[in-house]
Amino acid sequence: MNTDSIAKALKELGHPTRLSIYRSVVRAGYSGIAVGGLQEKLAIPGSTLSHHISSLVSAGLLSQRREGRTLFCVAEFERLQTVISFLQDECCADEQTKAC
Repeated sequence: MNTDSIAKALKELGHPTRLSIYRSVVRAGYSGIAVGGLQEKLAIPGSTLSHHISSLVSAGLLSQRREGRTLFCVAEFERLQTVISFLQDECCADEQTKAC
């Protein structure tokens, strides 16, 4: 994953409303959460919620699936792990150790 795509994911998560949406979807686990349930839980107007979900989908952090008339949001956990790993991969790489 390149720096630009990581930056886009972090940018989208940097918005308080999108972060709240994402956290709720992550809490729902692999089965996801219905958009209507998400709207009710977070008290966000439908058009606003749709806009924020679209941003998270475009960053690859969420996907959506339809079951009948219900649309579910599902966290892309592998993508989340990739973003976290990018931040941690070089942890302490430049740290100088002291000789005893």
